[in-house]
Amino acid sequence: MKVDISKEIEYQTARSGGKGGQNVNKVETMVEGYWLVRASSLVTEAQKELVYRHLANRINRDGYLMGRSQTERSQLGNKALVREKMNDWVSRALQPKKARIATKAPKGVTEKRLESKKITASRKTSRRNIRLTDI
Repeated sequence: MKVDISKEIEYQTARSGGKGGQNVNKVETMVEGYWLVRASSLVTEAQKELVYRHLANRINRDGYLMGRSQTERSQLGNKALVREKMNDWVSRALQPKKARIATKAPKGVTEKRLESKKITASRKTSRRNIRLTDI
């Protein structure tokens, strides 16, 4: 299910770390996005539960889903990346999981496994020492 949470994301900027020379010290290009899950009007209560369950490690104590980007050189580029990331996370969390269909092992596979077990057993019995009581 595709949900666009872009309207409810709050952004904060900060200085990026790493390389960049003098530009990195004066321009706030890193962007952090925050989305308050429980106050959202875009998703239902059941969907909020799914988001909390699937994205628990990305939601802080205050209930904000947090995303961050500092790879781009511009604030706008990082903002777009954060928006894209967070929308993707929420969409994946709301995606219903496919039920696994239980299948039976084919007869040929079972017979092959049993045959290999017999071969291994006979190989091991042939390695044993011969006892006088066996003769």
